[in-house]
Amino acid sequence: MSTALDSFLAPLLGAADGAQAVAVAAVRGEERAVLCRGPAEPDTRFEVGSLTKTFTALLLAELVAQGEVRYDDPVERYLPCAVPGPPITLLHLATHTAGLPRLPPGLLDRSARAAWFSNPYGAFSAADLLAALPRTRLHHRPGTRVRYSNYGVGLLGHVLARAAGGPDGDFGQLLGERVLTPLGLADTDCDPYRPQAVGHWRGRPRPPWLVPGLPAAGALRSSARDLLRCLAALLAPERAGPPSLRLALADVQRPRLALPRTGNQICLVWNRRPRAGRALLHHSGGTRGFTAFAGFLPQAGIALAALADTAPTPLAPFVQAAYGTLCALDGSGPGSGARDVPGDRVGELPGGGGQGGPLPGGPSHVQ
Repeated sequence: MSTALDSFLAPLLGAADGAQAVAVAAVRGEERAVLCRGPAEPDTRFEVGSLTKTFTALLLAELVAQGEVRYDDPVERYLPCAVPGPPITLLHLATHTAGLPRLPPGLLDRSARAAWFSNPYGAFSAADLLAALPRTRLHHRPGTRVRYSNYGVGLLGHVLARAAGGPDGDFGQLLGERVLTPLGLADTDCDPYRPQAVGHWRGRPRPPWLVPGLPAAGALRSSARDLLRCLAALLAPERAGPPSLRLALADVQRPRLALPRTGNQICLVWNRRPRAGRALLHHSGGTRGFTAFAGFLPQAGIALAALADTAPTPLAPFVQAAYGTLCALDGSGPGSGARDVPGDRVGELPGGGGQGGPLPGGPSHVQ
């Protein structure tokens, strides 16, 4: 039986060039819908790339709610060695203001270049991440500019795992215990060996994406069904999970930085845009074989997730179409900002939002 949402979502099924499997899901008030195309079902697992970072942010907020860490904790408190330079806090990592480069030193070595079209991150381990810390040079003083960094959020996940579980703490296990299981997300985890859709790059099948050293930046797999559940929890935190998770679901939506000249803001990982007095939060993700988008309007009770089994392309038509559909569900067009919702550059897990580069003058902090 078709719903009113189906007419909005149906065009998205054909918006991912080269995709064989597509799954889209939306909630608007009490309405819910999941549509699939090709070899996909509501519970089919897709690699979500940098959407993983939004779950890492939720884990950070949950640990803060439990009193296990603080946003202003310096990362060196939980690490065997420090990054040279001024102190970096957990909040810096979660808002891309730490000054870290996009990728850790040493990641793009000969083995990564040889595996560039399959798994460039597959040989980079957690030990390699720690070894990279003393060799890291900051691009700017922490807290003064926004510079998108997979390294930063990957390091954040490592820090959280050590803060909660000691030197042997495991990010995937901790995320499962604190976030995924309480939210009932049975299809979602960082396991590359569970059944999932087959990703494609330029029509060619790709092996499962491996990110052993930076799982918090882009190792997650999820389904349209699970992303819809997570987005519904973000729309109504008071109905979801234990008290600490309810607090976390609300806290990740609080703006932390205001970006100069644009009116846009950054929450914990999520990008936030004002729309006619209401906020729209969004993020995208990509791996060598998949593209993903999620966004929601908390005051309108509207959310959308879109997944495709093909790598992002430079103009990101699938991500752009998903953003536009989310806006249409709210009864309006995407507006002037829709064009700068980029898809992730293949192989770099860059994540959605138009503020990837340094911002002259720096962001202002939102209290």
